[in-house]
Amino acid sequence: MKQLIILFFIFFSSKVFGLSDTSLVVRENKLVELLANLRASITDDEKSSNNLIFKEYLFETLQQNDAFKYPFSKLKSVGFVDSPDGQLRIVNWNIEQADETQKYYCYLMHVDSKKKKVEYSELIDNSFMLPPRPDGILEAHNWYGALYYKIIPVDKGSKIVYTLLGWDGNSSMSTIKLIDVLYFSGNAPKLGSPIFKTKEMTYKRMFYEHSKKTTMSLKYEEEYDRIIFDHLSPEAPNLKGFYSFYVPDLSYDAFVLEGNKWILKEDVVAVNKGIAENTSVYVQNERNGKVEKKEIKNKWINPSDEKSPNGGSVHIAVTPEKDIQNPIAQKNEMDKKASKHDKRDPSNLNSTLGQNKHRRRRKS
Repeated sequence: MKQLIILFFIFFSSKVFGLSDTSLVVRENKLVELLANLRASITDDEKSSNNLIFKEYLFETLQQNDAFKYPFSKLKSVGFVDSPDGQLRIVNWNIEQADETQKYYCYLMHVDSKKKKVEYSELIDNSFMLPPRPDGILEAHNWYGALYYKIIPVDKGSKIVYTLLGWDGNSSMSTIKLIDVLYFSGNAPKLGSPIFKTKEMTYKRMFYEHSKKTTMSLKYEEEYDRIIFDHLSPEAPNLKGFYSFYVPDLSYDAFVLEGNKWILKEDVVAVNKGIAENTSVYVQNERNGKVEKKEIKNKWINPSDEKSPNGGSVHIAVTPEKDIQNPIAQKNEMDKKASKHDKRDPSNLNSTLGQNKHRRRRKS
């Protein structure tokens, strides 16, 4: 009787929760093992062999029912990036080679709205045969290779194109951040579209190469409909054009979406999100002299505002010549005062009293 109850429970669970979910859990656990073998590989040949096994099993898994929405959260070093409109999923990973270059792998899962089913395609890394910054429209078999981390749908007339933000480890000297466009012609994926407008010209994709020793921020701000990023400059003027020596210069540029084009705006103001409304500071209690914790509003106060704590006084920056702790400034100030208030002839001052000397008349 107990066995019948257990069998009934298994049958009921499979009907309610779906056998595909159970299958995906089992498959994900297997993928975790295969991925661990891949990441533990040492030589490039070993990595290639283990990746082929992982890749084939992953593709089989992606074709299972409900795989389009399954999280695959245990595959820590494989990206599953979903578009906000629920029509595209990018499955993306990389393998670092012995020379510190990267090989990239990518599956696309795209909902065909007419057929109402998920279509599958693969982007094949062919960066070895491409220029460093390809500027044309690329086919799936002729991909430059990257890891994508953000998808931004853009309505372009009768179809949706997807703006992609990506990362490329590039080389031992430099890293690349990039912005590209993915769209489908039928069910064939295409990369690149002339929707990035700068002062000079219109581009199909954007590359930003910088020094390996620094990081570059490139992110989408939905509330402002813009892609904001660090402006890069060479570490020295004579290094212009040598992108392995480019670093963020503390200014920001942005591509702002206007219609279905991204328009470059230079020197934009970056807004720090996620700042708490209040912050804690430690102040001295004037009555008892103890240091106490106090909550204050976490916002900038204009010191020249009459309602500010200092009463609206204008702040004047202390320059070296005005610094009262500077000995040279002290001497200059004293000399200035002396020249202003002491009109006496310094050659006629008593060395000890500083009083005027009185010449004695010789008695005749």
